[in-house]
Amino acid sequence: MFYIKYENSLIRGAWEAVEPSTRNFSAEKYPCPRRRAILVFYRYSFVYYNIFLYTVRMLDIKFIRENKDIIKEGAKKKHIEVDIDNLLSVDEKRLEILSRVEFLRGEQNKVSVSMGGTLSPETRGQLIEEMRLVKDELKDKEEELRNTIALWQFLMLQVPNVPDMTVPEGESDADNQEIKAWGEKPVFDFEAKDHIELMTNLKMVDFDRGVKVHGFRGYFLLGDGARLSMAIWNYALDFFSEKGFIPILPPVIIRREIFMGTGYLPQGEDDLYKTQDGDFLAGTAEVPIMGFHSDEILKADELPKKYLGFSPCYRREAGSHSKDVKGLIRVQEFYKLEQVILCAASHAESVKYHEEVNRNTEEFIESLGIPYHTVVNCGGDLGMGQVKKYDVELWVPKESKYREISSASYFHDFQTRRLNIRYRDEEGKTRYAHSLNCTAIPTPRILVSLVENFQQSDGTIKIALPPSFIYPIPSSQPDITRPNPRLKSNVPESNSVPST
Repeated sequence: MFYIKYENSLIRGAWEAVEPSTRNFSAEKYPCPRRRAILVFYRYSFVYYNIFLYTVRMLDIKFIRENKDIIKEGAKKKHIEVDIDNLLSVDEKRLEILSRVEFLRGEQNKVSVSMGGTLSPETRGQLIEEMRLVKDELKDKEEELRNTIALWQFLMLQVPNVPDMTVPEGESDADNQEIKAWGEKPVFDFEAKDHIELMTNLKMVDFDRGVKVHGFRGYFLLGDGARLSMAIWNYALDFFSEKGFIPILPPVIIRREIFMGTGYLPQGEDDLYKTQDGDFLAGTAEVPIMGFHSDEILKADELPKKYLGFSPCYRREAGSHSKDVKGLIRVQEFYKLEQVILCAASHAESVKYHEEVNRNTEEFIESLGIPYHTVVNCGGDLGMGQVKKYDVELWVPKESKYREISSASYFHDFQTRRLNIRYRDEEGKTRYAHSLNCTAIPTPRILVSLVENFQQSDGTIKIALPPSFIYPIPSSQPDITRPNPRLKSNVPESNSVPST
C-alpha cells in the first residue's frame, strides 16, 4: 500500500497546508489543477528525515520496463492516455540519482568513521573539508531525488492495469457485448407505468419530500418500499452466506490512502464526498474491506478470503448530472451488499472466482424472477485497475431496455500491491494476493425492475418470492399468492408480497 514509516511525526494532510508559492509546480508548467494537486501531494509527502517515508506501490516497475509495449497496448485498449516512454525516462533518472545518493551516504559514513581515530590537525582539517563537500552534494541530490520521485510516483499512478485478451474492443458501455440473456420479458395488455408512478401511488416512496430534505436526487422509502428493501437485505445475507461469504459491516468514513490503494483516487475524487478532516465517504463496501487486510501477510491456507460487505454508499454522481435525474436509478445515497475476494496470485484462480461471483449475482436475480442479461465490458468501459469486468443488467419495462444492477471485476495484484496485502506461499515466498469484487445487490435500484416487471393493470404490484424470502407482512394487509411463471417452482402463500 502506501506504506507509512514514522520517523518523527505523521502530519496528515501536510500537502494541503503548504503555501502555493512554495510548491514549485507552476500553472504554466502544469496547467491541469488536478495534476498540480497530485504532484504537490507526493512532493510534500515523500520527506526522508523530518516527517515520514511514504512509498507508493503501483504496477511493478520491473514489469513495466520489460513489457512496455504490452502496457502501451493495454492503455490504448482502455482508451487511457499515458506516456510510458516519459515514465521510463524519469525512472532511469530516479535510479541514477538514487545510486549517487547511496554512494554519497557511503562516503559520508567512511569519513565519519575516519574522524573517530587519532588524526593530525592537517588530516582532520582535510577530512572536514571532504565531509563538507560530500554533505553539500548529498543535500542537493536528496532534494533532486525527492522531486524526481514525486514526478515518478505521479506518472506511475497514471499507468492502468493490462486488460485480459478476451476483453472486446470498444470506447464506452455502448460497445459492451451481451453474452447471456435470461428470463421472459413481461408482455402487458395495458399501458405499463414506470417505478416512479407505481411507487408514489402506493406510498412506497416520496421524492418531493426527499428533495426538500436532501436536495437533488433525494428520496424517502416508506411503508412497503422500506419493508421490501429490508427483506431483500436479509434474503441476500442468507443467500450469499450459504455460498461461503463472511458477513462484514465496514466503516464508510475512510482514509485517503485506502482510496488510493483501491484505485479510486486520485482520478475519481470529484465523485466522492469528503469530510472536513480530509477523509472520504465510501461509494462501495469494496473500499473499506480491501483496507481490512492492508499491510498484512496472510497464510496460503487462509485463501481465498470471501467477504460479504453491507454498507450505506455515497456518490456525488458529479459526471452524471443530466442522467437519470428522476427516480431511483441514480441516487447519491443508497445501500449495497458487495462480494469481495482475496485469492492466490494466479490468473486461473482470478478467472475462476470472477465467474463464480458473477454467477452468484445472476442466481440471486433469477431467484427473484427478474429478466436480465449479462454483458462483458469493452476496453473503454474498464477502470484503471480492472483486468476484466461483467455487468448484469435488469430489464426495465417502461424504458424497454436493460439497466445495470451489478458489476463483477478482477484486478490481479493492482489493488493488493498498493495496499500491501500479501501471503506466504507453500515455498515460503511472499507474494501479493489477487483481488476481486462483485455487487451482490444494491437498494433501492433493484426496486425499479422489481416493481415494474410485476405491476398489475390496477397499479398494484404482486411479486412471487422464493421460499426463503421472509417479507414482514403487516396483519392489516392480505396475503396474495401469484406464482411467478419465470420461477421453476411454486411459492408458498406465506412468502408472497401482498398487493399494496
